[in-house]
Amino acid sequence: MQPIEIKKNVYWVGALDWDVRDFHGYSTPQGTTYNSFLVLDDKITLFDTVKKNHSSELLNNIRQLTDPEKIDYIVVDHVEMDHSGALPEIVEITKPEKIFCSSMGKKALLAHFHREDWPYEVVSDGQEINLGSKTVRFFETRMLHWPDSMFSYIEEDKLLISQDAFGQHWATSERFDDQVDQSILMQQAAKYYANILLLYSPLVAKLLAKVTEMGLVIDMIAPDHGLIWRTNPGEIVKAWDSWSKQETKAKALVVFDTMWHSTESMAEAIAEGIASAGVSVKVINMQFSHRSDVATEMLDSKAVVLGSSTINNGMLPRMADVVSYIKGLRPTGKIGAAFGSYGWGGEAVKLLKETMEEMQFELVDPGLRVNYVPTEDDIERCVELGKKIGEAVKS
Repeated sequence: MQPIEIKKNVYWVGALDWDVRDFHGYSTPQGTTYNSFLVLDDKITLFDTVKKNHSSELLNNIRQLTDPEKIDYIVVDHVEMDHSGALPEIVEITKPEKIFCSSMGKKALLAHFHREDWPYEVVSDGQEINLGSKTVRFFETRMLHWPDSMFSYIEEDKLLISQDAFGQHWATSERFDDQVDQSILMQQAAKYYANILLLYSPLVAKLLAKVTEMGLVIDMIAPDHGLIWRTNPGEIVKAWDSWSKQETKAKALVVFDTMWHSTESMAEAIAEGIASAGVSVKVINMQFSHRSDVATEMLDSKAVVLGSSTINNGMLPRMADVVSYIKGLRPTGKIGAAFGSYGWGGEAVKLLKETMEEMQFELVDPGLRVNYVPTEDDIERCVELGKKIGEAVKS
């Protein structure tokens, strides 16, 4: 891709990764981008780099604008390797005067690259630097989502370079939010938040409150992944505010795995009962779905219903995987229920119930178990459980 001017003398110079399909356990069927931004001013400044194997794309884009050796400053907003992997090569070529980072950023850079000789310049929260005609203010955003993370705000352009915040894993030839289908964009943004930031929701809420309190005027948000928000950046900030508060809709999610379709029959009956109560319901069979899609649907679901057959005195492996994954994301304010078919023992339902109790879900049922194949009466019990869940969602 060619470099693109996003503000006067501010350019996107990043790289597209059309092929990546897994991001440490998060499925990325649409690929991703590694966004890097170059400011041409008295002090030419590069904000973040890219994944190591995409360094040639970054350098090619920079060379279309200036000689890389003329870069004076590098700003490292986030040390994770998809943004700093190319840094050693870029530093070697550019030999910058300074590498700006947070105090935790310096520690992380040393731990990653072991280069004591780099020209680190640690900045504090709220500190400003002058590039010539542009001023950059830094804001620490620890654990959003790494300890080193910070934002860079170019005051004259009202431009927020937000590292991993407000991003999406979505590779497109378009660079701006208004150039793509809005429903897909927001779905990708929701998936990104649900799988990466949900755990840090209390910190997100505090950060957004701080930005509001400061009265920071933001005309554009440029994240390190995905599309740049230029038309109405307030919309993604509003969405993040809602997600950070874990606000939900009148929606239920039924997630299950099945051995010989008995648990599947139960899932369908429970969903039928939920729908009959006037509540939207989504059914996910883990044989055909990915854990990160479950996390995405869970984001705005009031109820999460988990089902599994029993195998080897436990739940089926795909359910164990997804339960471990969503437990780590620490969802709050959910209604829950567990169900499943079994041959003998039936421990899966008990384990699902215990996990939901650990996540502090409000359980509406002690757990519905069916021995082998459900009868008509069993199916009716499942429908009734669904109705009970639906009524709890509406209450």
